[in-house]
Amino acid sequence: MVSRLVFWTGFGLATRFWQLGIEMRPFFHRKTLWAYPVFGAVGASFGYWLEGVDQRQTQLLEERKNAILEKRARRAEREAAAAAASPSVIQA
Repeated sequence: MVSRLVFWTGFGLATRFWQLGIEMRPFFHRKTLWAYPVFGAVGASFGYWLEGVDQRQTQLLEERKNAILEKRARRAEREAAAAAASPSVIQA
């Protein structure tokens, strides 16, 4: 999780550098240094939110997978019981 937050923080900072590059303004100017922590914090916040989305989706998929596997197991039990109860027909 920390590595993803660090990545998104770096992405936010890279966005700021890209913005200043497009505007052809100096990267480090005393009056604009306040923006770097803001862009980094916005990037980290987005990464934190995205991590939560990933965890919720993974949990939902795991629950659905377990439900499907349980359903398949019940179906196999019913089919095995039905096969055992019905007489077998031998065809020649």
